[in-house]
Formats: sequence, C-alpha cells, structure tokens
Amino acid sequence: MNDTTQDIDDAVTGVRFSGVGGQGIVLAGRLLGKAASLFDGKDAVCTQSYGPEARGGASRADVVISDHRVDYPFVIEADVLAVFFQEAYMMFRPHLKDDGLLLVDDFFVQPDANETNLHSVPAIRTAEELGTRMAANVVMLGYLVGATGIVSTEAIEQSIRTTLKPSVLDLNLKAFKSGMTLAAENAAA
Repeated sequence: MNDTTQDIDDAVTGVRFSGVGGQGIVLAGRLLGKAASLFDGKDAVCTQSYGPEARGGASRADVVISDHRVDYPFVIEADVLAVFFQEAYMMFRPHLKDDGLLLVDDFFVQPDANETNLHSVPAIRTAEELGTRMAANVVMLGYLVGATGIVSTEAIEQSIRTTLKPSVLDLNLKAFKSGMTLAAENAAA
C-alpha cells in the first residue's frame, strides 16, 4: 500500500459488491477473490447472493480477504462497500463499518448528503466511453483496487486474464486500468 491508498486492516478485510442482477456483481467479487487467493497468496472467500430473476433482482458478492486463514466466509460489517444501484445502497449501507469506504456508481446511486468516506465513481459512464456498460463492474473493481491497494494490480490483471473470454479480455483490462486511473485522479485532487 502507498500513501494514496485507504488504510485497510491487514488482518481481515470484508468487501461487498451490491447491485442488481446483470451488473456483473458476482463476477467482480470472483475476480477480486481469485486475485487475492491465487495470485497474491492471501486467504480469500467469495460468497454471493442474488434473487431468482436472471436480471433485475437484488445481487451481492461478499469477499473476505485475510493474511491468515478465513474463519467466517460472510461479511457482517464491510470495510469496503461498492454499490451499483440505489436499492442496494439502501439495503446494504447499514452494514458498512463506521470508518468503512463507500464506493457508489454516480449514475444510479444518490447517497445521503452526510456520507463520510464516500467516493462517487463514474463507473457506468466510463464503461460507456469504452463501448459498453457491461464493463462498469470492472471499472469499479479497478477503482477499488486503486483506492485501497487490497490486492496487487498484477494479481487482478492475472485474474481477469485467466477468468474472462478472449473476446472481452482487452475491454476488461482497459476498464480495470480506467478505474485505477480514476482512483489516482481522485487521490491527487
């Protein structure tokens, strides 16, 4: 971690991605968990929950990352909450630690005016500039990694390369780098 990153407890970190089905919530969690466990040598567990609808139902992915064995696989209070939809913000905001980092997509989420440690991320708009909204989840993932240093850049890039189809690989690597750039720009502001 460098000076521009959010201080995250090295022992155990809980990350929750939340939104609705079709936004790539589960994929973002899987990419983060895989990066931590397979490519950064940490212990990580990813669990997910989503409604019965293929698209449009509530969705969340919890990732617990630790330097030691993960004892409990669910996030009770998140250190980082990444939100892609207003209803998810309303549902999961109470489960963010008081000093936790709140990342919201600025297209769909209107956070309370009194939020602290809030980062409004133009994930959907950035993904659209890359050609498709479908990459917004990876833009947000890039922002999260850039803002926290929770896993190495190399680990996430390797996770993307070994998980995604070749037809969407370049797009998602660009989306990740765009998110990292947004985090760096925010830190410099």
